[in-house]
Amino acid sequence: MDNPNHFADETPFDDYDEHIDPRPEETDFDRVVEAAMSRRGFMGSVLALGSFAALGGALVPSGARAAADRFAFEAIPANTLDDITVPPGFTWEPLIRWGDPITADGPEFDPATRGTGESQAITFGDNTDGMDIFSLGDRTLLVVNNEYTNRSIIWGNRMEGLAADAKPELQDDDILKGMMAHGIAIVELKEKDGKWTIVRNSQYNRRITPQSEMEITGPAAGHDLMKTNADPTGTKSLGTWNNCGNGVTPWGTYLTCEENFNGYFSASDENRERSDTEVRYGINTSDWGYGWARIDERFDITKHPNEPHRAGYVVEIDPRDPTATPKKRTALGRFKHENAECVINPDGRLVIYMGDDERGEFIYRYVSDGVYAPGDETESLMTNGVLSVAKFSDDGTGEWIDLTPETTEMSTAEIAIYTRQAGSKVGATTMDRPEWIATNPLKAELYCALTNNKNRGLKTNAGGDDTPVGGANPREANNYGQIVRWRPNEDDHTAMGFTWDLYVLAGNPAVGEGHYAGSENVNKDNMFNSPDGLAFDDNGLLWIQTDGNYGNDGEFAGMGNNQMLAGDPITGEIRRFMVGPNEAEITGLTWSADNRTMFVGIQHPGERGGSHWPEGGDAVPRSTIIAVKREDGGIIG
Repeated sequence: MDNPNHFADETPFDDYDEHIDPRPEETDFDRVVEAAMSRRGFMGSVLALGSFAALGGALVPSGARAAADRFAFEAIPANTLDDITVPPGFTWEPLIRWGDPITADGPEFDPATRGTGESQAITFGDNTDGMDIFSLGDRTLLVVNNEYTNRSIIWGNRMEGLAADAKPELQDDDILKGMMAHGIAIVELKEKDGKWTIVRNSQYNRRITPQSEMEITGPAAGHDLMKTNADPTGTKSLGTWNNCGNGVTPWGTYLTCEENFNGYFSASDENRERSDTEVRYGINTSDWGYGWARIDERFDITKHPNEPHRAGYVVEIDPRDPTATPKKRTALGRFKHENAECVINPDGRLVIYMGDDERGEFIYRYVSDGVYAPGDETESLMTNGVLSVAKFSDDGTGEWIDLTPETTEMSTAEIAIYTRQAGSKVGATTMDRPEWIATNPLKAELYCALTNNKNRGLKTNAGGDDTPVGGANPREANNYGQIVRWRPNEDDHTAMGFTWDLYVLAGNPAVGEGHYAGSENVNKDNMFNSPDGLAFDDNGLLWIQTDGNYGNDGEFAGMGNNQMLAGDPITGEIRRFMVGPNEAEITGLTWSADNRTMFVGIQHPGERGGSHWPEGGDAVPRSTIIAVKREDGGIIG
C-alpha cells in the first residue's frame, strides 16, 4: 500500500486511517433504510426540530418565538475573508499564539526557524483546541489543549510539505520541536484596562507534553497489556498528545481527552502483522509523518507493542497544583475521546458523557459508584464505576448498555483497554463521528455533535459493524452532519433509558433537497456543515463551532469559512456569530468569570497555504486564542 506520509497536512485524520485500513464496502443494502421522505415530512416525524413528542414536550408557537428571542447579537453573513468576523457591537483581539512565550525568560517566536525543541517545550503549543478557565482566589488560570501541529508550517524552514521519513535533512531537534508542540498549556491571565494578557512570571504557567510523567489509574492499571520494559508495573506512562476536547470536574480539575493518538506510532519491521485490536484502533507500521519513533523508541510498536495501550484516555490535571502528576483515567475507556461532559446526578453520582470521534463509532456514559460531596475524596469517582454505551432506536427512544464482564465476556481491564470491541459486542449504535457533548444547564438534556460520515450506509466501521441509514443517522454519505439531543428518563442521568430527537440536521437549502437541504431551522442565512465543538452558556444558549469543508463551492456553496453559531434550544433558531480566517477550524470555547469575555480557539489557519492570519502580510500563520468582548462591556452569554 502507499505510504500515508505522502498525504498533505490538511488530510483529515480519519482519511489517514482509511488510507491505511480501507473500510469494507456495505454489501447487504437491505440493512439500509432509505430516507426517501420529503424535507417537510422528515421534520414532521419524531426526528423533527423542536418536536418534543418523544420527549413529552410541545412545539413553541411561532408568535412566541419572536417574543422569546434570547440572542443579544445580530446574525452575520458567511464569508471567505482571511480574518475574524464578529457582529456589530463586538470586538476581538489575539490573546496567545502558537510559539508565544509563557514564562518571563521564554524566547519570542522566531518566524524564520519556528523555534527549537527546547524553545517549543516552554512556549505555547500549536493548534489550540478544548480549553477552560479556572479561578484561584483573584487569579485566573487558562488551561488549553494543543492538539497537534501542521508539519509543513512548523518545519517550513526546511523543505516544505513533506513528512518526517521523507525529509532526511530534518534534524532530530526538528522532530522534537514537533513533539513539544503537542500537549497542554496552563497560563495565568490578567485583565488590565479591558485587555487580557499572560502573566509570564506566574508560578502556575507550565506545559504538559508527550514527555511528561503520567499516572495510570483505574481497572487497566497494572494489567499485563499496560506493562512495558520502561514501566514493568503498568502504572506509569509518559505524556499525552493529540488532545482534542476537554471537561471540568465538579471539584475543579481539568479533563483533557486523547483523540487521534494512533497516528504517532510506527514499526521498524514494516512487515509486522497487526492484531485485530491494532487494526480497530488504527495502529499501523507507518505513522502520519511526525517521525516520533526516530527520537523515542517507545513509539516503535515492533519493540514496544503495549505502548499504544497506554494512550487514548481521559487525563485529569490539577491546574492549581503545578506539582501534581496528571492521571490517566482508564475507567472512562480507551478510544478517540472528543470531550468529557461531567454532570452530578440528583443522587450525587458523577456522570460523564463521551463521544468516540471516528466514523461509525459510539457514544459512551460513565456512572461512578460513589457520590460526590464537596470536601470529600474524589479519587474513587473516576476509578470505580460503570461504563455504558448508547443504542438509539428509530422510534425516538434509546438505552444505555452496561459494558461489564457479563455483557461482553471481557474482563474489566480488557473493557477499559479495548472499549471499542466491547461496544461492538453489545450492539451499540454506530454514529456519524460523535464529537463534543454538551449539557443544557437549564434541564436534564444532552446534545452531541455528529460532525459527518461520508461512509454512512456505504461502508462498515473499522471493526466491521454495519452503518445503516436511519434513526439518529438519517442520511447516506453524510457530508453535513447533525446534532442529536436526548433526555434521560425521569431526568435521571443514571437511568438506562432515554428519548431523543435531532436538534438540527445541517445542510444546504440552496443546492440540496430533502435531508441534504437540512432541517427547517437551516436557511440560506445560517447554513453550515460539520458541527464539532458544543458549549452552553449560563443562559442556556448552545454555541456551535464547525470544522468542515470551507471550499465554498458545490454542495458547500455559500457556507464560507468555518464558523461559530448560537442556537436556542427552546425555539430552535440558529444564528451565525463568528466567521474564522481561511483554512481554519473554530474550536474551544470558554468564558471569563464575569462572562464579559469569550475566549475562542482558532486552529490551523492556512493549513493549505492560503492564510497568513493573525498577523497578515507574509507572516507565518499561527493557531491562536482570541478574546471577544462587547463594545459596551456587557455580558456575552
